[in-house]
Amino acid sequence: MTYELAQVNIARLAFPLDSPELKDFVDALDPVNAVAERADGFIWRLTSDTGNATDVPVFGDDWLIVNTSPWRDTNALTAFMYQGQHRELLGRRYEWFERVKEAMTTLWWVAEGHRPTVEEAEQRLVHLREHGPTPYAFTLRTSFPPVAE
Repeated sequence: MTYELAQVNIARLAFPLDSPELKDFVDALDPVNAVAERADGFIWRLTSDTGNATDVPVFGDDWLIVNTSPWRDTNALTAFMYQGQHRELLGRRYEWFERVKEAMTTLWWVAEGHRPTVEEAEQRLVHLREHGPTPYAFTLRTSFPPVAE
């Protein structure tokens, strides 16, 4: 069986999405998503009718936004995350999002062609928070190879 690397990251907004404080972030969404979609190893990303996922509910909290997508592997995901405009935005994240102590990002392997749901992503993130990195839910720093479930 062939596997893909699913990722989820959530963030707690520090301001409403339509606020002047988040203008730079909101204006960068479409360009950064376009770069992601052209990136080597990118497979798919969660979107709503708006073309992004900022209005997709996660954990029943209107102040949380979610991003989930499968990638070919950790190398492809890491290459996208730490280059170009995404890297620049990552450096500004504390201007737009609250600092939280619990894990807000996790990774897991899915069968090729599987598209992760928000519910699945929430379960994986909760598992990471409760148990630390395991083959079920892990981090870039502590990753695991694919295993059949």
